Amino acid sequence: MREVRTTGEHPPWEGLDGTERHAACIVAARAGNRQAMDVLVAELTPLVWHVARGNGLDRSTAEDVVQTVWLALLKNVDRLKEPRALVGWLVVTARREAQRTWPSQKTELPLAPEVADQLKSETGLPEDAALNDDRDHRLWRAFGRLNARCQELLRLTVLAGRSEYRAVAEALAMPRGSIGPTRGRCLTVLRGFLEQEGGSR
Repeated sequence: MREVRTTGEHPPWEGLDGTERHAACIVAARAGNRQAMDVLVAELTPLVWHVARGNGLDRSTAEDVVQTVWLALLKNVDRLKEPRALVGWLVVTARREAQRTWPSQKTELPLAPEVADQLKSETGLPEDAALNDDRDHRLWRAFGRLNARCQELLRLTVLAGRSEYRAVAEALAMPRGSIGPTRGRCLTVLRGFLEQEGGSR
Protein backbone atom coordinates (compact mmCIF):
# COMPACT_ATOMS: atom_id res chain seq x y z
CA MET A 1 0.00 0.00 0.00
CA ARG A 2 1.31 3.42 -0.98
CA GLU A 3 2.78 5.58 1.77
CA VAL A 4 0.92 8.80 2.49
CA ARG A 5 2.92 11.81 1.31
CA THR A 6 3.56 14.31 4.09
CA THR A 7 5.95 16.75 2.47
CA GLY A 8 6.11 18.78 -0.71
CA GLU A 9 5.10 22.11 -2.18
CA HIS A 10 1.42 21.23 -2.59
CA PRO A 11 -1.05 19.90 0.00
CA PRO A 12 -0.38 16.18 0.52
CA TRP A 13 -3.97 15.32 -0.37
CA GLU A 14 -3.89 17.10 -3.71
CA GLY A 15 -4.68 14.75 -6.57
CA LEU A 16 -5.83 11.96 -4.26
CA ASP A 17 -9.32 10.52 -3.93
CA GLY A 18 -11.32 8.56 -1.38
CA THR A 19 -9.45 6.68 1.32
CA GLU A 20 -6.02 7.92 0.25
CA ARG A 21 -7.15 11.54 0.28
CA HIS A 22 -8.69 11.25 3.73
CA ALA A 23 -5.64 9.44 5.09
CA ALA A 24 -3.37 12.19 3.76
CA CYS A 25 -5.55 14.79 5.46
CA ILE A 26 -5.40 12.94 8.77
CA VAL A 27 -1.61 12.73 8.63
CA ALA A 28 -1.40 16.44 7.77
CA ALA A 29 -3.84 17.34 10.54
CA ARG A 30 -1.66 15.48 13.04
CA ALA A 31 1.23 17.62 11.87
CA GLY A 32 -0.75 20.76 12.64
CA ASN A 33 -2.24 21.55 9.23
CA ARG A 34 -5.61 23.13 10.00
CA GLN A 35 -6.63 23.20 6.35
CA ALA A 36 -6.45 19.41 6.29
CA MET A 37 -9.17 19.14 8.94
CA ASP A 38 -11.25 21.72 7.07
CA VAL A 39 -11.06 19.50 3.98
CA LEU A 40 -12.26 16.48 5.95
CA VAL A 41 -15.13 18.39 7.54
CA ALA A 42 -16.26 19.76 4.19
CA GLU A 43 -16.11 16.42 2.39
CA LEU A 44 -17.32 14.01 5.08
CA THR A 45 -19.88 16.00 7.05
CA PRO A 46 -22.68 14.92 4.64
CA LEU A 47 -21.83 11.30 5.44
CA VAL A 48 -21.87 11.90 9.22
CA TRP A 49 -25.08 13.91 8.89
CA HIS A 50 -26.94 11.19 7.03
CA VAL A 51 -25.78 8.50 9.43
CA ALA A 52 -27.22 10.59 12.28
CA ARG A 53 -30.47 11.27 10.45
CA GLY A 54 -30.70 7.69 9.30
CA ASN A 55 -30.65 6.60 12.93
CA GLY A 56 -33.90 8.39 13.66
CA LEU A 57 -32.72 11.81 14.85
CA ASP A 58 -34.48 15.08 14.16
CA ARG A 59 -32.57 17.89 12.47
CA SER A 60 -31.52 19.69 15.66
CA THR A 61 -30.28 16.55 17.41
CA ALA A 62 -28.49 15.39 14.27
CA GLU A 63 -26.64 18.71 14.12
CA ASP A 64 -25.49 18.17 17.71
CA VAL A 65 -24.32 14.66 16.86
CA VAL A 66 -22.36 15.90 13.85
CA GLN A 67 -20.61 18.49 15.99
CA THR A 68 -19.88 15.90 18.68
CA VAL A 69 -18.38 13.49 16.14
CA TRP A 70 -15.99 16.09 14.73
CA LEU A 71 -14.97 17.20 18.22
CA ALA A 72 -14.29 13.57 19.06
CA LEU A 73 -12.06 13.27 16.00
CA LEU A 74 -10.14 16.40 16.97
CA LYS A 75 -9.52 14.95 20.42
CA ASN A 76 -8.53 11.54 19.07
CA VAL A 77 -6.79 12.38 15.80
CA ASP A 78 -3.44 11.23 17.19
CA ARG A 79 -4.97 7.97 18.44
CA LEU A 80 -6.48 6.87 15.15
CA LYS A 81 -4.24 3.89 14.42
CA GLU A 82 -5.06 3.59 10.73
CA PRO A 83 -5.72 6.89 8.89
CA ARG A 84 -7.28 4.96 6.00
CA ALA A 85 -9.99 3.73 8.38
CA LEU A 86 -11.31 7.25 8.97
CA VAL A 87 -14.66 6.81 7.21
CA GLY A 88 -15.42 3.66 9.17
CA TRP A 89 -14.47 5.44 12.40
CA LEU A 90 -16.77 8.35 11.59
CA VAL A 91 -19.68 6.06 10.73
CA VAL A 92 -19.34 3.99 13.88
CA THR A 93 -18.87 7.07 16.09
CA ALA A 94 -21.87 8.83 14.54
CA ARG A 95 -24.06 5.75 14.95
CA ARG A 96 -23.07 5.30 18.59
CA GLU A 97 -23.63 8.96 19.38
CA ALA A 98 -26.99 8.88 17.63
CA GLN A 99 -28.06 5.81 19.55
CA ARG A 100 -26.98 7.46 22.78
CA THR A 101 -29.57 10.18 22.18
CA TRP A 102 -32.43 7.80 21.41
CA PRO A 103 -34.15 7.98 24.84
CA SER A 104 -34.93 11.65 24.18
CA GLN A 105 -36.30 10.98 20.70
CA LYS A 106 -40.06 10.59 20.33
CA THR A 107 -40.21 9.57 16.68
CA GLU A 108 -38.03 7.80 14.16
CA LEU A 109 -37.21 9.23 10.73
CA PRO A 110 -36.41 6.38 8.35
CA LEU A 111 -35.10 8.81 5.73
CA ALA A 112 -33.82 12.35 6.01
CA PRO A 113 -36.32 14.57 4.11
CA GLU A 114 -33.58 16.92 2.94
CA VAL A 115 -32.21 14.16 0.73
CA ALA A 116 -35.14 14.78 -1.62
CA ASP A 117 -34.67 18.53 -1.27
CA GLN A 118 -31.12 18.22 -2.59
CA LEU A 119 -32.22 16.47 -5.78
CA LYS A 120 -31.56 18.72 -8.75
CA SER A 121 -34.60 19.82 -10.69
CA GLU A 122 -34.26 20.66 -14.35
CA THR A 123 -37.95 21.03 -15.06
CA GLY A 124 -39.60 24.31 -15.89
CA LEU A 125 -43.31 23.48 -15.97
CA PRO A 126 -45.47 23.08 -12.85
CA GLU A 127 -46.91 19.86 -14.28
CA ASP A 128 -43.43 18.39 -14.66
CA ALA A 129 -42.49 19.48 -11.17
CA ALA A 130 -45.62 17.83 -9.77
CA LEU A 131 -44.81 14.57 -11.56
CA ASN A 132 -41.24 14.66 -10.25
CA ASP A 133 -42.45 15.37 -6.72
CA ASP A 134 -44.82 12.42 -6.90
CA ARG A 135 -42.01 10.18 -8.19
CA ASP A 136 -39.68 11.33 -5.42
CA HIS A 137 -42.30 10.74 -2.70
CA ARG A 138 -42.91 7.23 -4.02
CA LEU A 139 -39.17 6.58 -4.05
CA TRP A 140 -38.67 7.66 -0.44
CA ARG A 141 -41.75 5.74 0.72
CA ALA A 142 -40.32 2.64 -0.94
CA PHE A 143 -36.94 3.32 0.62
CA GLY A 144 -38.57 3.61 4.03
CA ARG A 145 -39.97 0.08 3.64
CA LEU A 146 -36.49 -1.43 3.38
CA ASN A 147 -35.05 -2.99 6.51
CA ALA A 148 -32.68 -0.83 8.53
CA ARG A 149 -29.58 -2.68 7.32
CA CYS A 150 -30.42 -2.14 3.65
CA GLN A 151 -31.19 1.52 4.29
CA GLU A 152 -27.87 2.09 6.00
CA LEU A 153 -25.92 0.12 3.41
CA LEU A 154 -27.43 2.11 0.54
CA ARG A 155 -26.84 5.42 2.31
CA LEU A 156 -23.21 4.62 3.02
CA THR A 157 -22.36 3.22 -0.40
CA VAL A 158 -23.95 6.22 -2.12
CA LEU A 159 -22.35 8.82 0.15
CA ALA A 160 -18.97 7.19 0.67
CA GLY A 161 -18.57 5.82 -2.84
CA ARG A 162 -17.12 2.58 -4.18
CA SER A 163 -13.59 3.54 -3.10
CA GLU A 164 -14.76 3.38 0.53
CA TYR A 165 -16.30 -0.11 0.41
CA ARG A 166 -13.66 -1.33 2.87
CA ALA A 167 -14.69 1.32 5.40
CA VAL A 168 -18.37 0.58 4.80
CA ALA A 169 -17.70 -3.12 5.38
CA GLU A 170 -15.96 -2.34 8.67
CA ALA A 171 -18.74 -0.01 9.78
CA LEU A 172 -21.43 -2.60 9.06
CA ALA A 173 -19.36 -5.59 10.22
CA MET A 174 -19.68 -7.22 6.79
CA PRO A 175 -17.10 -8.91 4.54
CA ARG A 176 -15.95 -6.42 1.94
CA GLY A 177 -16.76 -8.83 -0.87
CA SER A 178 -20.38 -9.01 0.22
CA ILE A 179 -21.01 -5.26 0.00
CA GLY A 180 -21.67 -5.23 -3.75
CA PRO A 181 -23.94 -8.31 -3.87
CA THR A 182 -25.86 -7.21 -0.78
CA ARG A 183 -26.29 -3.74 -2.23
CA GLY A 184 -27.63 -5.33 -5.42
CA ARG A 185 -30.18 -7.36 -3.47
CA CYS A 186 -31.27 -4.28 -1.53
CA LEU A 187 -31.74 -2.36 -4.79
CA THR A 188 -33.80 -5.24 -6.20
CA VAL A 189 -36.09 -5.14 -3.15
CA LEU A 190 -36.28 -1.35 -3.47
CA ARG A 191 -37.36 -1.66 -7.11
CA GLY A 192 -40.07 -4.12 -6.08
CA PHE A 193 -41.37 -1.75 -3.41
CA LEU A 194 -41.24 1.14 -5.88
CA GLU A 195 -43.35 -0.81 -8.38
CA GLN A 196 -45.88 -1.44 -5.63
CA GLU A 197 -45.90 2.31 -4.97
CA GLY A 198 -46.99 2.92 -8.55
CA GLY A 199 -44.01 2.38 -10.79
CA SER A 200 -40.55 3.87 -11.19
CA ARG A 201 -41.42 6.62 -13.67
